[in-house]
Parts: sequence; structure tokens; C-alpha cells
Amino acid sequence: MTEPILRVENLSLSFVTENGTVPVLHHLSYSLPKGKILAVVGESGSGKTVQALSILKLLAPNARVDSGKVIYRGKNLLACKENTLRNVRGSKIAMIFQDPGSSLNPVLTIGEQLTETLRAHRKMSQEAARKKAAQLLTQVGITEAEKRLTEYPFQFSGGMCQRVMIAMALALDPDILIADEPTTALDVTIQAQILTLIKELQRQNGMSVIFITHNLAVAAQVADEVLVLYAGQCMELAPAPDLFAKPLHPYTQGLLSSLASVTHKAQRLPVIAGTPPRPGEIVKGCPFAPRCTQATTKCFETCPPLFAQKSRQVRCYLQEAQ
Repeated sequence: MTEPILRVENLSLSFVTENGTVPVLHHLSYSLPKGKILAVVGESGSGKTVQALSILKLLAPNARVDSGKVIYRGKNLLACKENTLRNVRGSKIAMIFQDPGSSLNPVLTIGEQLTETLRAHRKMSQEAARKKAAQLLTQVGITEAEKRLTEYPFQFSGGMCQRVMIAMALALDPDILIADEPTTALDVTIQAQILTLIKELQRQNGMSVIFITHNLAVAAQVADEVLVLYAGQCMELAPAPDLFAKPLHPYTQGLLSSLASVTHKAQRLPVIAGTPPRPGEIVKGCPFAPRCTQATTKCFETCPPLFAQKSRQVRCYLQEAQ
């Protein structure tokens, strides 16, 4: 088996606040194969974005890594000094965010923002950087690239701004692209275009992608493998076809059953009763047990480990004897 390009090992993370320490990630582990797309899914507050920011140590000052490693090409990024990380961010591991409008500088032209990255990391001349910037805009489907380089973010639609952000992320030919809810702020038509673009660019460039989303329907369109997060823990990790064909964890089953379907449009959508644990709330057993219709006494007493089952892992006692 090919060595994964990135491994997250036993990652636990907390935030130190005036009211005490708030754990947000609990012993999280996964691997990202080269040239594959891993979707990280879960409700708001499940730890999707925090685990991604941890990879590049882009965390708030009050964040504390309690345990674990992030191994990229044999190097633990969590142990690296800041100057080493600066060489990794953008050039090796790039990240795009869900709100492109707030990620672009409103007082600089699109050309200035693209060429700044290229000149800083690739030591290009102004002319060479501008030519490369135009090529990048064309690559992400923006026409009249030379003209658009002279324009400002407010002259671009939301979908076009997201394409610019993707172009900026691809500028340095990264090994890994982290896409944090990149289609959330876009309408359905533009969302589909951005998803298609990311998949096409991933195939062309041979990148690995961590795609963060709360939308399982979106994950189904892009992912090779899916990691289901709940309350900072991995509930299920499986190849996408297996997970969508037969979800094993009750939480995954609940998420999938709540998706709208054109074939059952007259029926009310099922919901998962209750709410996730509050950040920092101490949960003795399985964090999903209070919302789970299949929970037993054991589920409330001790948290289950991840049970391995062929190519997947499931944190549920229902899989203990499988």
C-alpha cells in the first residue's frame, strides 16, 4: 500500500478559557492517500474546521494541542518551528475558506493578490507572475483573465470570488488542498460548478484534498473516503461508496436519512432528536448515546472504541461482534 501523504495521529486539542479548559478534539486519527479526496462531515461544532486548522497550526492563541501528531512527508508539523511552517503553508498545503468575500483584500486588485503570492514564494518577476496569474484564472474558468486581473473583489460574484480563491490556492502547486465548506455561501447552480471544478483540478494536478462539509449530499459528489465527526470524535471512517450504500453508525444513518429525496417528497424528513454535547461538556459514555434510538446501558457508561471492519472503522458497540 502506498504511504499516505498526510497522517493525523491521536490528535486531541483544547481551548483554554477564563472558565476552564474546553476539549474540542478527542484522539482523532486518519490518513490522506495521495491523489484522493477525503470528506470530513458533521454538524456545526463537531470539530471539522478546528482539525483542519490544526494541520497547519493556524489556531487561536488559546488553543492547546494535548496529544498527537500531524505527519506530512515524514515530518511532524505540530513540532515544526514557524519558519518551517511558513514554507509548508500555501506552497505544500493550501487552504480555501467558505466565505471568499472575507478572504480577499477589498482594496487590492485580483492581480495584485495573485502575483503577491507568486513573487513571494517563487521569486518571479512582475511580468512572469502576472502571466502565471492570468493562466490560473483561465484554469479555474474565468474568462478575459487579463482584464479581470485589474478588477477588485467587489466586481466579482460570489462564485467568481471562490474561483479566485481556488486559483490562489493552486498558484504554488500544493500537494494538499484543504477546502473548508467552499460552497456553503453559493447558490445550488454555482455550488455544482465549484464542486466539478475542484474534482477536475484535483485529477489534473494529482492533489490530495480534505473537503470539509456539513452536507452529505455534497460529500457524495466529491469524496473517495468519508470521515464522520461528532463532538470532536470520529464516529465512522469508510470509503464513500460503502458508507453511502450502507452506513453503520446510527449517527451516519440519521444524517443520511434526513437528506431530501425527490422520490419521497410527500413525506416528512426524519430528524435526529436532541442536540450535540456543548463544547467542554463531560460525557461519560458515547457522546451520541443521548440522541441514539439504539443506545443500550453500556453506551451511557463507556465510550466505545473504533471497531475495524474491513476497510472501515465504526465507533459503536453494535459493531463489536461483527
